Formats: sequence, structure tokens, C-alpha cells
Amino acid sequence: MSELFVVGLNHQTAPLDLREKLAVSKDALRPVFETLRARGLAEELVVSTCNRVEIYGSAENGPAAAEQARALLAERAGADLDGMLYAHRGVDAVRHAFRVASSLDSMVVGEPQILGQVKEAYDLAQQEGAVGTLLGRCFTRAFAVAKRVRSETGIAEGTVSVSSIAVSLARKIFGELGGRRVMLLGAGEMGEAAARSLAGSGARLAVLNRSPEKAERLAEECHGEAIPYEQLTAELVRSDIVITSTSSPKYVLTVDVMQGVTKARRMRPLFIIDIAVPRDVDPRVHDMGNVFLYDVDDLQQVAEENLRERKRSAEAAERIVEVEVAEFEAWRRSLELTPTIVALRKQFAEIVKAEIARTTPRLGELTPKQRKSLDKMASAMVNKLLHAPLTTLKKGAGQPEGGALIEATRQLFDLDEGEESEAEERRRESERPRAAKPELAKG
Repeated sequence: MSELFVVGLNHQTAPLDLREKLAVSKDALRPVFETLRARGLAEELVVSTCNRVEIYGSAENGPAAAEQARALLAERAGADLDGMLYAHRGVDAVRHAFRVASSLDSMVVGEPQILGQVKEAYDLAQQEGAVGTLLGRCFTRAFAVAKRVRSETGIAEGTVSVSSIAVSLARKIFGELGGRRVMLLGAGEMGEAAARSLAGSGARLAVLNRSPEKAERLAEECHGEAIPYEQLTAELVRSDIVITSTSSPKYVLTVDVMQGVTKARRMRPLFIIDIAVPRDVDPRVHDMGNVFLYDVDDLQQVAEENLRERKRSAEAAERIVEVEVAEFEAWRRSLELTPTIVALRKQFAEIVKAEIARTTPRLGELTPKQRKSLDKMASAMVNKLLHAPLTTLKKGAGQPEGGALIEATRQLFDLDEGEESEAEERRRESERPRAAKPELAKG
């Protein structure tokens, strides 16, 4: 029976430069598949993203095939990858595939991109005829598991970064940000994160920073406008929302500054989100009319609750994965069970047939009707004799010890002697990869 396996590395085990070196482009997939097939794999699938490079496969000799996949990755890297590669076989490989597709193994748990990337990897492997029974079932179930995880848990809900929450708060205040003027005060790491979160919102972004070069770079990157720092007060008067994240040791927006601003705004409300540590805005500004001030503690509470909720969702997702892994394993064992049942029925039928052939000469000439009745009786005998053991076997095959039970049955009835049954041959044939489809013309 073929065994599934996965060998690979990801953002947790290998640096970015190595992951980039090992990345497999679409054009390079066919040679990789051909190499793996030549080295004994029956099925192959490659998941290659910025955060992971993984080879999934199946083979009669799982450990040897996994070692061949490991060797191929080392050859492509031109280096020893010991300590960076992980390998899973059997049920552990299935669990890994389900977790990857469900984004439980992602750098940001709950991110949606990985499912599309895995689906694309599956489609490409199918086009190359590299997907057979085991990989096909594994990944179609992986997609179903990912769908369950997203629909039955809140794993993708709630951002966990303060910068993103600041932008989410701005959206809650105004609904849509299209046409709103958002002033970003500070172009450091937090400011950059906030600017990226604003990208595509339709807001008119104004970037101010003591270093004009940083302001211009960030404004260009996020399709905003760099404003000279000297125009801070004028920009405060024009803006609807201010997100401030400078590294100033003192308050940037003091009570004196804001009194002049509020007077010039003529009662128009101003929302200020201060994500700087230490704070950029004097907390007393909160008490000023038509100024609504939120600081990092307000946002951090939301972030921590979102993180707790995401962890709870991840725990629920892991439980879904385990249920689905058990169901997959029961299906896989059924593949082992089918040839055993076929062999048992064949063995019993041959024994009964031989006994009938030995006995019928003593009965004299039988009519066609009598022979038909005899054959019917023989078939009924086989069914009755096998009913209890097959019922027990089918029930036990889905249990953790199911594989041992099937093996014991084959040994007890000496079913492994001689050539493979036709059913077993058909099963093996179904697991061999289909012939590769011809390349589609480009253009």
C-alpha cells in the first residue's frame, strides 16, 4: 500500500534567502515532477510560496521516497539542509496538509492567501498527471477542511496589530474612508504599517515627518502626498483623521497647538488616533470640544481581545482538523480492506467450488435447474460463512488498530501467498500517475 509523505521547509525553519533559492516556478515544475517520478514516487505535488517550499508525494516505500525528496531539495539548494527540513509520513502528512491549507501553519494564522496558493499547486500537479488516488483525496479534503475552518471559526476575523486596528477604528468612525483626508504624522515602522492598511481605502493620505525624505518615500509608496513638517498646524485644520506615531520624547500635539487648531476648524470634529509610545498627544486634548482622542492603550485592548479570540478559533480549528484526519485515515484503511475482502471471498468461493466439483459426480446427471440451485446454494454458503468475520473486519478497519487487524486477517487466511488479486492490481494501477497532458500553447 502506498504511503503519503511531505518534506519541506518554511518561515520557521529556514531564512528567506534559502526559501527564495528553493522556490519552484511554474515552468520548473515538470522537470521536478519527472525527477521525483524517476526516483520512485507514484504521485507528486509541490507547494512553493514565499514562506514555504514543500514536496508532497506517495510511494510504496514511503521512507525511501521521502529521502529522495529531501535529496532533491538539498541538490537544488546546493547545501546541506539538515536542521531546516521537516518530514511527515502517513497520518502526520495528512494532518500537515490540512493545517497548511487552513492557514494554521502560516506566519499569520488565519490569513486567506495560502488556500489559493495550495489550490493552484494542486491544479498544476493535476495538469502534469502527477496526482493519483491518495494525493487527490488528501488535497480535496484539505480544501474542504479549510472551508470548514473559515466558516465554523472566527480564525480570520479581527486584526491583531495596533496599526491595523487604528485604521479599522477610523473606518468605524466614518464608515467609508473614500474622500476623507487622513494625516499620518510619523513615517517610522508604525506609520508605514498604518499607511499600508490605508492603501486602497480611497482616503486622501497626507504624510508628515521631520525627515522629508522618509515622508516622500512613504507617500509615493502609498499613493499619498508628502507635506512639509512646517505645515503641521495647517494640515491639522484640513484633516478629518490624524494617526500619529512619531518617536518624539515630548508631546507633539500640545494643548496650546490644539486650541489654535480647534478654533480654526470652526466646530468640525477631529479624530486623533495616537499609536506612539511615548504618546504624541497631550492627554488633556481629550477634554477639548470636538476632539476625539484614542491612544495605544485603547487600541491594545482591542488587539489583545482579537488575539485571544483568534487563539480560541485556532484551537477550534485544530479540533476540526483532527476529526477530518481521522475520517481520512478511515478512508485510507478502506483501501487496504477492499483487496482483503476480495481475496477472502475468492478463497472461500474456490474452496466451495472445489468441494462441489468433488461431490457432484456421485449425484449422477444433474439438470440445468439443479446445477443452478447448487451454485446458488454455494454462493449463499460463502456469504453466510463470511458475514460475521467481514462485519467485524469492516467495523475494526476504521479503528486505530485497523491496520493490524487487516494484516492479521491476511496472515490467518494466508492471503498474501501467490500473485496479487485482480482487484489489488487495479488498485495499484489507479494510484499510478496519469500520462502528462500536452503543454498548452502560450500566447
